[in-house]
Amino acid sequence: MSETNTNQREPGSDRDPILEAENHQQAQRAPLSLKVRILRRLAWLGRLTRHQLWFFLIMMGACWGVIFESFRAHSWRRTVRYEFGVTLNSVIGGGLVATLFAGTLTGVAAVSQTIYWLGFAGLAKMTGSILVNVVVREIAPILVGILLLGRNGMLSVTELGLLTTGGQIRSFQAQGLDPFLLLVMPRTLAFTVGGFTLGILFSFAALLTGYIISRISGVITNPVWTFFYDVVTAMSGADYIIIPLKFIVVGFVVGVGGCLTGLTATNEDNLRTLLPRGFSRGMLIVMAVSVLFSLDF
Repeated sequence: MSETNTNQREPGSDRDPILEAENHQQAQRAPLSLKVRILRRLAWLGRLTRHQLWFFLIMMGACWGVIFESFRAHSWRRTVRYEFGVTLNSVIGGGLVATLFAGTLTGVAAVSQTIYWLGFAGLAKMTGSILVNVVVREIAPILVGILLLGRNGMLSVTELGLLTTGGQIRSFQAQGLDPFLLLVMPRTLAFTVGGFTLGILFSFAALLTGYIISRISGVITNPVWTFFYDVVTAMSGADYIIIPLKFIVVGFVVGVGGCLTGLTATNEDNLRTLLPRGFSRGMLIVMAVSVLFSLDF
C-alpha cells in the first residue's frame, strides 16, 4: 500500500491538476503576439463593417419596396390605410407645436441676425438668397429630420422593436400578414408626407419670426409681403425642386430607418440597446441626406 502511494507521488508519474491550472492561467496572462492582436482588431473591424453594410443594403431594398408597393392598389387595404392615418396624425398633429416652436427659435437666432448683419454690411440685397440657401435649404431639413427622429422615429423603433422581441411579428407572419405592408410601408409614407408638411411650416415660421423681430428693431421697413416676395424671387428654378424634395427624402429615410431598426431587433435587444442604435442611425441618415443634396455634381 505504501509502495503504491509512493509511486503515485513520484514526479512525472501522474499529472497534477493544480499545476496544470496554474500553467493555463499563466499562458492566458502571457502577452499576445503582435500578429494575433492585429488579426483580432481586423476581425472586429470586419464584423462592424459587415453589420453596417448589412443594414445599409436592407434599407436600400426596403426603400425600393415601399416605393414599388405604394403604387399597387391591392397594397392599400383597410388596415394599411388605418395605420397610415394614425401615423400621419401622430407625425403632423403631434409634431406641429414643436416644429413651429423650433422655427420661431430659428427665426430669432438665425434669420433676424442674418438680416441685421447683412443690412449693417450694406448687403441687404443678398438677404433673400442667403436666407434661402442657409435657412430654408440647409438648416430646415436637418432640424425637421431631428424633430421627426426624436419624436416619431424613436416611437416606431420602440413599438416595432417590442413587437419583434415579443414574438408578435412572427405571429403576423404565421397568420399570413406581411409586416412590411402592414407596418413599414404606411408608416414610411406618413413620415414622407409629414416631413414635407412640417418642413414648409418650419421655414415659414422661421422667416416670419425673423421678419417680425427685424421690423420691431427697425432693421427693415418693408411690408411682410415684400419681404416674402424678395425671398421667393431669390430662389432659382432648381430650388423649387430641391427644397421640397429634400424635405420629402428626409422624412422618407427617417421612417424607413426607424421601422427597420425595430424589425431587425434580436432576442438579446431591449430598450437600452434599441433606442441608442435607432437614434445614432437616424442622425447619420439625416446628415447623409443633407450632405448628398448639398453636393454640386
